[in-house]
Amino acid sequence: QAVPAGSHVRLNLQTGDREAKLPDGENGKSDTREERRRKRLGKVDVDSNSFTSQELKKALAKMKESEKIERKAYEEEVRKKFRPIEQLKEEFEKLNVKMETDYEIMVKLISKFNSSTSTLDEKVAALYDLEYYVHQVDNAKDFLSMGGLQLVIDGLNSTEAVLKEHAAFVLGAALSSNPKVQIEAIEGGALQKLLVILATEPMVTVLMDLSPHQALFALSSMLRHFPYAQQQFLKLGGLQVLRSLFRQKGMETLHVRVVTLLYDLIMEKMLLENSQHGEQMEEKIQQYRQVKLVPAVVEQDWCVVVSNLLAVPEHDTREKVLKTVGVLMAFCKERYQGDQALSTTLSLLRSEYEELAAEEQREGDKDGYFKELLGSVNTIIQEL
Repeated sequence: QAVPAGSHVRLNLQTGDREAKLPDGENGKSDTREERRRKRLGKVDVDSNSFTSQELKKALAKMKESEKIERKAYEEEVRKKFRPIEQLKEEFEKLNVKMETDYEIMVKLISKFNSSTSTLDEKVAALYDLEYYVHQVDNAKDFLSMGGLQLVIDGLNSTEAVLKEHAAFVLGAALSSNPKVQIEAIEGGALQKLLVILATEPMVTVLMDLSPHQALFALSSMLRHFPYAQQQFLKLGGLQVLRSLFRQKGMETLHVRVVTLLYDLIMEKMLLENSQHGEQMEEKIQQYRQVKLVPAVVEQDWCVVVSNLLAVPEHDTREKVLKTVGVLMAFCKERYQGDQALSTTLSLLRSEYEELAAEEQREGDKDGYFKELLGSVNTIIQEL
């Protein structure tokens, strides 16, 4: 049943009914519609059943005038609290402090990085600061227009490993979710340079206490949601390059990031193909169909490379690997069925997570983290 606007409404938790309390009048009785109207409108002539159009126009004019007055009062209040940017700049100039825009700051940082008189530490510091700014999409586009992107790509050829690392860091930040920068980067040769770094120098950077993760970060930023780059990545032997990283010990965290990247790229294509889409998405779907990632993964025996990571002790790593194994199951089932080591590992994981999930339930967490992992393990075992 409809109730007057403004009524107090509640849900009776004992009966399950929704209850409403009508507003009381001064005499303890509910106001009539006419009384409520009189209170809302004030002292007006309500003898007639309707208002004339002229009366309505006057009322609307008064409302607009009232809104203007309120808006002016609010603007005046804001002016009292805050000062204009021009006034602030004048005051800062008097104090010998200049306010710089992001664009101006990036110009200075690029100049410092590109200067032959800058020391190695100064160049590294410039790249470190640039990474902060180019995370923003608009700043990344400005970075591209002022020539900074190509300078950073050229920095991947530096003889200084620390410069390569930080150049890759800046490149990855600029590429993230920025199609325009992605296109310019692949045309500028960034993909080839990143693959060379990952293929020839990962152990060198580890021994020098540097991180090859930045090159992989930049590569991931370039490939995600960019089917053309994914296609070029396969043509240039990118999967083989990533596969070679698994032959080196002491790089388990890098291995997990590679597996996560593969999972994301496979799911990215599957979700797009299975989603409802219009004509504007058809061209992108056609581009993704040119990317033969899964056949290459199966051909290069990534099935076992991925499943072997289930033996690591970290639960977070296992979670990511279980997801990837679940996605690869449709293509690697025969390979997995003949893998006795995988069968043993899955049985051990099931026993471990049954205990951890039971402990979660005893603590009152019915839908906990370990219960979810146990579900993933059981699903894989059932499919096998």
